[in-house]
Amino acid sequence: MPLALLALAIGAFGIGTTEFVIMGLLPEVAGTFDVSIPTAGYLVSGYAVGVMLGAPLMTILGTKITRKRMLMLLMGFFIVGNVLSAVAPVFGLMLAGRLVASLAHGAFFGIGSVVAADLVAPEKKAGAIAMMFTGLTVANVVGVPIGTLIGQQVGWRATFFAVAALGVLGLLGVAKLVPDMPKAEGVRLRHEIAAFRNVQVLLAMAMTVLGFGGVFAAITYITPMMTNVAGYADTSVTWLLVLFGLGMVTGNLIGGRFADRALMPLLYVSLSGLALVLALFTVAAHDKAASAVVIFLIGALGFATVPPLQKRVLDQAAGAPTLASAVNIGAFNLGNALSAWLGGIVIAAGLGYTAPNWVGAVLAASAVVLAFVSSALERRTNTGSRVVAGAVPEPVRAHAAHH
Repeated sequence: MPLALLALAIGAFGIGTTEFVIMGLLPEVAGTFDVSIPTAGYLVSGYAVGVMLGAPLMTILGTKITRKRMLMLLMGFFIVGNVLSAVAPVFGLMLAGRLVASLAHGAFFGIGSVVAADLVAPEKKAGAIAMMFTGLTVANVVGVPIGTLIGQQVGWRATFFAVAALGVLGLLGVAKLVPDMPKAEGVRLRHEIAAFRNVQVLLAMAMTVLGFGGVFAAITYITPMMTNVAGYADTSVTWLLVLFGLGMVTGNLIGGRFADRALMPLLYVSLSGLALVLALFTVAAHDKAASAVVIFLIGALGFATVPPLQKRVLDQAAGAPTLASAVNIGAFNLGNALSAWLGGIVIAAGLGYTAPNWVGAVLAASAVVLAFVSSALERRTNTGSRVVAGAVPEPVRAHAAHH
């Protein structure tokens, strides 16, 4: 694998850390600005909205420059946003810093996926995409716990300064290691937008929303579920999230390994397994050991879908993949936001802290249905193409050629 993938992974590590570390620092941030925990929660939801809006916006703006320069510019946004969060004297300015940082997220992973795929041979594309996403998954195992520890021991502002320093490292890595590939000739914004008329691109994005929604329906409410139902102490939740992160790393690597060989079968297995495990979690959540195993499996099965879904979008939007790739990253965040909202509804309805697991199971099962629909449509299209190609028998063609 090219060294340039390491630079992309470092950038991904920083972005993954800043996205998730805020969840462990909400009480400290709320205390500093004298706001409620729900108000401090806007730093999480605001970031997710920024990713969804920023992914297409920044990618469209980036069509005028090379992908390497755009990646460097995005890391610049990331650094500025995190420094702004670190020095913010009032809550509104910190929220603004989170929004600035979030603008880098979707476009960095979207453009980075295209660059990673272009750096390697066709049969290694999914593996290269997975290598970049390894930075995001490792962030949950290493970056988030360390960032939370720094925030609790030294102060949350130190965490955001440290994350900004990771951004500087990522920027230098991209500048030094990523080759300056020429812009794709003949690709205009209208070509990028035209990719969204492809039903297979839309189906892949819908699978992203539903599949990842399944994961975050459960994980968003993991703290009250594990403390109130499984009986874990509050201090154990950090290590359960590390276990989830280890599952993410494992699933991402498995997804990258097999997506190049058997993309759709991998999606059938991982999404079906995810739906089953989420359904079982409603029962397993009452036992400490079973909960720990299931949390790891949710991370593994959920992230096993990331490289194949990202590659599916790139393959189906092959002529102009950059915008579609970035919007698919926004789709992950849409799934997070949708499932957190639905999970909150079922808890508020009095169905208990394990109810979001059923929501997640239904979302993941819906993604399985879409995977089979996508395959059926593809087979029908391929069959139709072969029929058209072979519609005129060879003797007739030969006869026509003589006249």
